[in-house]
Amino acid sequence: MRRLFPVTDHTADSAAPADLLTDREWSLDELAEAYAYPDLAKGSGITEGGGGGSGAPDAGGAAGAPDGDGGVPGVWLRANMVSTLDGAAQHDGRSQPISCATDMRIFGTLRGLADAVVVGAETVRLEGYRPARAREAFAARRAAAGQPPAPAVVVLSAGLDLDFSLPLFTAPLTPTLLVTGAGAPADRMAAARAAGAEVVIAGEGTGAEPARVLRELRGRGLTRLLTEGGPRLLGQFVAAGVLDELCLTVSPMLTAGGAQRISDGPGVHVPERFALTSVLEESGFLFTRYRRS
Repeated sequence: MRRLFPVTDHTADSAAPADLLTDREWSLDELAEAYAYPDLAKGSGITEGGGGGSGAPDAGGAAGAPDGDGGVPGVWLRANMVSTLDGAAQHDGRSQPISCATDMRIFGTLRGLADAVVVGAETVRLEGYRPARAREAFAARRAAAGQPPAPAVVVLSAGLDLDFSLPLFTAPLTPTLLVTGAGAPADRMAAARAAGAEVVIAGEGTGAEPARVLRELRGRGLTRLLTEGGPRLLGQFVAAGVLDELCLTVSPMLTAGGAQRISDGPGVHVPERFALTSVLEESGFLFTRYRRS
């Protein structure tokens, strides 16, 4: 993998690696530094080196985080999605066929940095979601950040049409949260609680309200958030104006057909502009990162 953007002159910095632009495999530590979350407590942006490391590749740059314009204060919501060249977010209903090994390493890194992984019920059903696992490579980093060994999985669902006997609900390392509205079926909420899930009410109707979801998670100390879709859930976050960052893998494939885009649902009145902060490349795959401008 090599970095295409941003390109900086490191010749004056003897501590910086000389091969930032060289096509090589990045370590998990380098990826973790590159994708570090901004320091929300200080209200500052992502610094050079990501999380304060010396010389690691930085995908965020020193431009800093937005000053509270949009989004939910005190929370950073990042999305991680993959798309083909012709805009398909899936093939045969799943994202795995258009992904690659390095994309999955970045996927694991983003999970390793997050307090919680936020997904929609349809994605849980289609992708066969399991509990997030603890990974030794991120253990020290998570402990230093005051995080549990693995991120919580947060499932958003209106109808709660889920199999609560799955390990995601019965045997997670960190308890799974099921987020819904006050009007969701009471018997399904009871079944979720009986399975061990924590039910969170974040809306007055049957479904959850995006901004309220983030406020409820913030109230539980979950501020570094990662959403992995699906497209309908991402579309809700986009329409609500609460997405802070998009990590998008562009797959060098063409699929045609009628597959969903990465974001689906109601449109926005005025398109929101995001700023490009990083582009990594390997074997034709582009690993891009955009932040609210």
